[in-house]
Amino acid sequence: MSTDFGTFPARRMRRMRKDSFSRRLMQEHQLSKSDLIYPIFILDQDSAKEEVQSMPGVCRYGMNELLQVCEECLQFGIPAIALFPVVEADKKSLDAAEAYNSDGLVPKAVRAVKERFPELGIITDIALDPYTSHGHDGLLDDNGYVLNDATVGVLKRQAACHAEAGCDIVAPSDMMDGRIGAIRQTLDDHAHINTKILSYAAKYSSVFYGPFRDAVASAKSLGGSNKHTYQMDPANSNEALAEVALDISEGADMIMVKPGLPYLDIIRRLKDHFQIPTMAYQVSGEYSMLKAAALQSWLDERSSVLEALLCFKRAGSDAILTYFALDAAKWLQEGH
Repeated sequence: MSTDFGTFPARRMRRMRKDSFSRRLMQEHQLSKSDLIYPIFILDQDSAKEEVQSMPGVCRYGMNELLQVCEECLQFGIPAIALFPVVEADKKSLDAAEAYNSDGLVPKAVRAVKERFPELGIITDIALDPYTSHGHDGLLDDNGYVLNDATVGVLKRQAACHAEAGCDIVAPSDMMDGRIGAIRQTLDDHAHINTKILSYAAKYSSVFYGPFRDAVASAKSLGGSNKHTYQMDPANSNEALAEVALDISEGADMIMVKPGLPYLDIIRRLKDHFQIPTMAYQVSGEYSMLKAAALQSWLDERSSVLEALLCFKRAGSDAILTYFALDAAKWLQEGH
């Protein structure tokens, strides 16, 4: 059968897609276990395991179970974890004093993990919402407005407390102005010059945080309130560049974009502009959507999760906080 090749393209893009080996040779981005950070919810109990109802497959862990999870993370090549405390109601207050209690839940967990697994990186959340009786990330004035500078004063004490306990990275997620410089100075003044700062520099006021707030029991405290006066407007992109520029100038070692998949354009812009280590957080709402679709057999869980995580790499993420971290590490080890 003759073919008029004059009507065909000189370059056939599908030619390189035909075989597995050539697809692998031309693959531009790859996902590895070293890209994954596992967020873990912790309880102030020796032994406990509670599933988060709005996040099927995700649990809150007591100290013994936390150590078991950490061992599994190392077994499957995950380099770091991020700890998020579930603070008991009687320890929450208007001044968030529990946030810098050296015998509190997070410092205790950090010390336990570091004693058992010193090679595992530990990131701690620097924010006050788990510790405030109103669920906001800072101290409030009489009108309910979050006070910036007073809040930064508490965040400095919290960061120093966590660094003293042995965490490797403090991650301010509060979005207060000037907190990175203040925390950096405080860490240096306390001889923690090598404690790294991962700034949630572009944290949007998003509806995708709902399941997380259930997990750390801050949703009821927050009630019908919102965080629009300190978290960023989802409509804004240029503002993210300004936020990141400020945090870098104040001493941030890494930056975070949160949420993740709805904000891939932000990740790309920031990485192209600043060329600084850039993380993304596949937040609780993103997890729950994929998990729910998988449980209904509307999506294949393994394929959809790995595709979503690969998209973060394509957008410019150096690492990804994801509740799928352990599953993804296992899938990658098996080969996909």
